[in-house]
Order: sequence, then C-alpha cells, then structure tokens
Amino acid sequence: MDDIDRKIIGLVQIFGRATNAEIAAACGLSVSAANDRLKRLQERGVITGWAARVDPDAVDLGLLAFIFVEVDHTEHNARFIAAASRMPEVLELHHVTGEWSYLLKVRARDTKGLEAFITDRLKALPGVARSRTHIALSSAKDNGVLPVGVTDDD
Repeated sequence: MDDIDRKIIGLVQIFGRATNAEIAAACGLSVSAANDRLKRLQERGVITGWAARVDPDAVDLGLLAFIFVEVDHTEHNARFIAAASRMPEVLELHHVTGEWSYLLKVRARDTKGLEAFITDRLKALPGVARSRTHIALSSAKDNGVLPVGVTDDD
C-alpha cells in the first residue's frame, strides 16, 4: 500500500459518495487508475464495505452506552460473541484486557430501552457474570475514520 492508496482510503472514509473522477483529481490520477486502485483495495479487503452514516437522534437511538461485560468461563466466550454480535443494539464488541472480558458500544432509544436490553437480553446470555454500564452524555467526536496517514493539508 503506497501513499496514493492511503490518500484514497482517507478520502472515501470522509467522502464516501465521491465519484471516481473526484478521487482521481484529488490524487492526481486518471479516472481509470483511481477506479483500478479502488477495486484492488476492495479485493484485498482494505475497504470492507460502503455505508451511510446516520444521525442516531434522527432515528430515535440517541442514547449511547458503553457496557463492560465479564464472562465467567472461557468456554462461554464463543457463544457470547456469536449472540452479542447478532444483537442490533450492539454496534461494537471488543475483547479487552483487565478485569472485564468485553466492551460493548450500544445504542438505545432511552434509559428504559437500555435497561430492557441489559436486563432481558444481555444478562441472559451464557456466561455473563456481571456488567458495568457507562452512558455517554455527549460525543465530541464520533466519526469512525481511521488515521491512515492523510492530513487535512494533503
């Protein structure tokens, strides 16, 4: 992966609807060269998909929470991961170090919805021993853009 690939990745993360002509112009390439590079990045699994970013408040999912979960025995890990991954409220699922087994990023309508999710669904999963929930009051930055070496000055 060279600097041009990194620039393309940076651009499409921020401007996902950019045309091949716009990407080509920004990178100093022909349209066909930009298209070829995009195809290669997708084939290599560097670009894993295309999606719209949606305002959570606009779809009534304004509550953001981070939930630490302890799974009591390692034999429950695979089933926990599989079940939690299927839950639409779970946006991210991370295996973490320290006293907790996993960290989940979760969206819900409100505290009542979060309570129902934790009580009725999350704690019912195999091996869940305990959890600790932190509710985000606001998010100063939440864009999911990876720093691939492209700066604003590029």
